[in-house]
Amino acid sequence: MPSLGADMEHGKVVEWLVKPGDYVHKGDLVAAVDTDKTVMDIESFQEGVVAEFLVDIGDTVDVGTPIARITATPAEVPPAAEVPPPEPEPGTKAPPPVRHLAHTLGVDVGRISGSGEDGEVTRADVERAAAAPATPTSPEKAEQPEAPGRDETRRVRSSPLARRLAAELGVHLPGITGTGPGGAVTEEDVLAAVPPRGRPSTEMPPSEPGAEKPAEAPPSEAQQPEAQPPEPLHDAGEAPTLKRPTAAGGKAESLRQAVGALMSRSKKEIPHYYLSTTLDLAAAMAWMQAANQQRPVSARLVPSALLLKATALAAKEVPDMNGFFTKGAFHPGSSVHLGVAVALRHGGLVAPALHDADTLTLDELMVQLRDLVGRARAGRLQRAEMADPTITVTNLGDLGVESVYGVIYPPQVAMVGFGKVLEQPWAHHGMLGIRHAAIATLSADHRVSDGLRGGRFLTRIDELLQEPGKL
Repeated sequence: MPSLGADMEHGKVVEWLVKPGDYVHKGDLVAAVDTDKTVMDIESFQEGVVAEFLVDIGDTVDVGTPIARITATPAEVPPAAEVPPPEPEPGTKAPPPVRHLAHTLGVDVGRISGSGEDGEVTRADVERAAAAPATPTSPEKAEQPEAPGRDETRRVRSSPLARRLAAELGVHLPGITGTGPGGAVTEEDVLAAVPPRGRPSTEMPPSEPGAEKPAEAPPSEAQQPEAQPPEPLHDAGEAPTLKRPTAAGGKAESLRQAVGALMSRSKKEIPHYYLSTTLDLAAAMAWMQAANQQRPVSARLVPSALLLKATALAAKEVPDMNGFFTKGAFHPGSSVHLGVAVALRHGGLVAPALHDADTLTLDELMVQLRDLVGRARAGRLQRAEMADPTITVTNLGDLGVESVYGVIYPPQVAMVGFGKVLEQPWAHHGMLGIRHAAIATLSADHRVSDGLRGGRFLTRIDELLQEPGKL
């Protein structure tokens, strides 16, 4: 069980993405793990054959506990296991995240013609293949579909979090219409499908105007909906309306407790100091608006992209803000992995990393930011994205907040906060006018830096924003 964050002590395996006998490369996704914060995908640290699982789905184990055994050669695999080739089809190129997306959406990546460089299969290729209607292999199969069973449930396009919620809430996945990419079932789809069990029939008669009729279930399910539920979720006397938010509410509470414990540790151990400045965004906003006029709506930039890029470049130039304080010493980061605070739908927040953010173009940063936020809210983050941030940014401007003073996420040594971009009176060379501006704040570790270095860092962010075309 790998450590997926500085505060992680244990994790629960919620899904295996491989099976015994599969050949995996270093970096291939092998399992989905539920921490106190979110569900994350973990990758293999070595290449070889999956010989056996050492923990079952649903088991919670401490960090460092072996969860699977991978052998170096196929000869060590039990005789009953068959070793498939490393790739589904010879010559198929697809990075691990794309292969995992294909696995999640039930798409055979070996049958996709890649549109990327040198024929590499991209996320867009997988999503197009998932959206394409399935064609039966023979008329007999089309005329005689098999009854739903465990295999069909496994093949339903869904995220690990959606499958876990379905198991906890006793929801039949094949009966849900997915609203995700390619019709994939999402967490919201599962919660929306939870039936109001135990409700008296007089409470909502079928003839009532506007009332929705419950979906008809097969006779075998309809006869025993209450007598043998998949897993009891409440006491007999508890109101059935509380069942729907049980999983998400419990997850949010667990996340709040984990974040609260980490922030308490941060305030006790890290001597914080705080600085703030008002950023002059007149040049940045004018450049962005002009650039967006030449772009399609889907490719337009937002102020957050410019703020994030300026922060990443400033962190590279002022290394005292970028790194970790561990074992009584500061270790500067060799790269800028910018943690971005993301609010989750069920409550709480996580701060996964935009890797090498200082080297990304604004367009690349926008694409990766959208992808990161989407996967964070779908519970599909990867280990490195949660363990690697070297400095974190929180932006509450969209909520109308004008300034935010964050708490440092240990073992990091700094956090940057941005408030709402506002039009403000601005005096310049004796003239008064209106300019776009925003308040930037810095929370930093006094063991590593002081106000002089912190002030230089904030000033550098402002200087970079005066030349947005160079970002």
